[in-house]
Amino acid sequence: MAKIVPYKKIGDASLYVGDSIEIMAALPENSVKMIFADPPYNLSNDGTTVHAGKRVSVNKGDWDKSKGASEDFQFHYDWIEQCRRILHPDGTIWISGTYHSIYACGYALQLQGWRLLNDISWYKPNAAPNLGCRMFTASHETILWASVSKKSRHTFNYDDMREGEFPKDMIKNPGKQMRSVWSITTPGKDEKVFGKHPTQKPEALLDRIVRSSTNPGDLILDPFSGSATTGVVALRHGRKYIGIDLSADYTDEHAIPRLQQEMDFSKSKLPLIENPKKQKK
Repeated sequence: MAKIVPYKKIGDASLYVGDSIEIMAALPENSVKMIFADPPYNLSNDGTTVHAGKRVSVNKGDWDKSKGASEDFQFHYDWIEQCRRILHPDGTIWISGTYHSIYACGYALQLQGWRLLNDISWYKPNAAPNLGCRMFTASHETILWASVSKKSRHTFNYDDMREGEFPKDMIKNPGKQMRSVWSITTPGKDEKVFGKHPTQKPEALLDRIVRSSTNPGDLILDPFSGSATTGVVALRHGRKYIGIDLSADYTDEHAIPRLQQEMDFSKSKLPLIENPKKQKK
């Protein structure tokens, strides 16, 4: 097994830059307790959408372009297979996606023998409108939650999900079971002080995922880490983190400063700075 060296270490977080399948192949078997994956949705098709009231391109980069149904499915099958190898026997995986990608991921999970625990509907109250006006406005993403097998004794912090106090945008559930439809707005300006990543997930969403299915000290992996939202939440709750991303630019400009800010905040217990760039003046 080839040894790999982290691109950057920040406390209990290790960041790697490169192909996620190749890097995961070099990680030890059964070493990760939970995986959150936000793989390419293959949405970059030269279409348009709305952002801040303006028509903008949906193109995010070559990494998000479809290569056809068969090749797209093989990619999802391969990275999910590597996740299965490195995941602890009692570990779980969360996969987010839209109808462009989530069915391929779900089929790969079934072929590989995973046990599907839930499909979560993440409802976005502030979703962008549909410009074509010829179909319903897409306002949710599906998140699949699965354990390695039916024999797995996966973590589910049931009491915390019933009684816990959640961040803004999240419903409090005193004494009630958590439902599988989660209403959470997309990331606000306070989560984008280092810039906007095109597929950034809200911290409130990852807060619920991390707290529900891991315990302090557990190791969490994100094979498509982007701006490292998973890592920020992991460190916030005393978990360890491995993030992998193809882009050194996003890692340098988004992931590293966000993780460092979270580390600094946890040490100082002071409020997070509103705009880090102003502090340099």
